[in-house]
Amino acid sequence: MNDIKPIRATSGTNHEGTSAHNRRVIIDALRMNGALSRADLARATRLTKQTVSNIMEELEGDGLVASQESVRKGRGQPSTPYRLVPEGAFAIGLQIDRHVTRAIAVDLVGNILARAEANLPVNGPSKGAKVILDLVEEVRGQLAGIASQSEKRLVGLGAAMPGPFGIEGGGDDPWMMAAWQKFPLLETLAAGTGLNVGLQNDATACATAERMVGAAHGLDHAVCLYLGYGIGAGLILGGELYSGAHGNAGEIGMALLSAGGKTTPLEHKAALASLYEYLDIDPAGAGVYQMIANLAEADDPRVLAWIGEAAQDLRWSVHLIENLFDPQTIILCGGSPAPLASRLIAAMQPLLPSNAERRDRTLPRLQLGMTDPWSVALGAAAEPISRAFDPRFSAILKG
Repeated sequence: MNDIKPIRATSGTNHEGTSAHNRRVIIDALRMNGALSRADLARATRLTKQTVSNIMEELEGDGLVASQESVRKGRGQPSTPYRLVPEGAFAIGLQIDRHVTRAIAVDLVGNILARAEANLPVNGPSKGAKVILDLVEEVRGQLAGIASQSEKRLVGLGAAMPGPFGIEGGGDDPWMMAAWQKFPLLETLAAGTGLNVGLQNDATACATAERMVGAAHGLDHAVCLYLGYGIGAGLILGGELYSGAHGNAGEIGMALLSAGGKTTPLEHKAALASLYEYLDIDPAGAGVYQMIANLAEADDPRVLAWIGEAAQDLRWSVHLIENLFDPQTIILCGGSPAPLASRLIAAMQPLLPSNAERRDRTLPRLQLGMTDPWSVALGAAAEPISRAFDPRFSAILKG
């Protein structure tokens, strides 16, 4: 008897009135597993073969899936695998950070098709809003030149920026981006682009990217420890991204550390901003990412000294995350160059004891994810794709 390959998929439902959810379940299964036959999909999603057939015909008609050449397994009838059509949908992602903004366009499976970046003026949204809208328009034009049906199949714009959102105070604190927090960003972007717009914090956006095409792909329980100018945690819980009541879940960088009679937020000690300050580097300067990468690669004594201090606090954050959320793995990701991030992970060993110490582990407790300054923009672009096509169980409960 031939072994049946396990297929990762969310269960669909054969009750009436749930066709939209079942469409999402089928698309999600194809995204996680690659090409699958109708029989494979029926078995994995627990939908009837007729339901799967009806959905596949619908998705094929919509240009979202396509059939491949039939294959024969053993003595049975040949089966026809189906795959997602990358050009079936497109989305644009936008990152707004303290000194720079990046825009990126992706297709249905996360391929990057266009991207551009620009410096943000220091006076915040009063002039920065136009820079952002012009950047989105530039990437949108690039996309239209590559894919003839991009405008017809553009499902939305995702935006990502540092949190926390909607809290009191902040003033002129550069960590908080207070002026941008108070600015009607979603309304401005929607009016300026005509697209549906969603907003995430940068850590959640990075987790969205890891879930779509990175180390969290196919995982139901993972936490992405985001290391950028600040620090955050993107939470993937029960197969879905969790943002909290106000979009501020995972703001671990604001966790207070006590030493010498005073308290200091974690990100003030272990984020890239603290490294820039330690090295007396202008974070808005040209080539900062490569400069840090080169210093780390060369084991610069100043960088190694900072790593030794930061690793102690990041080790504590891993301990806290493991005991709170019981993830399958923690993924260190964000805008930190790979040489720096890999040395941080090494310096964090051995990890503190937690409930993650299990003999049956199949994944490391802590692993390296994306180390790319474009990862937040990629995750922002993945968010409209997720919003349009991923299973959302909350939708089943709505009339």
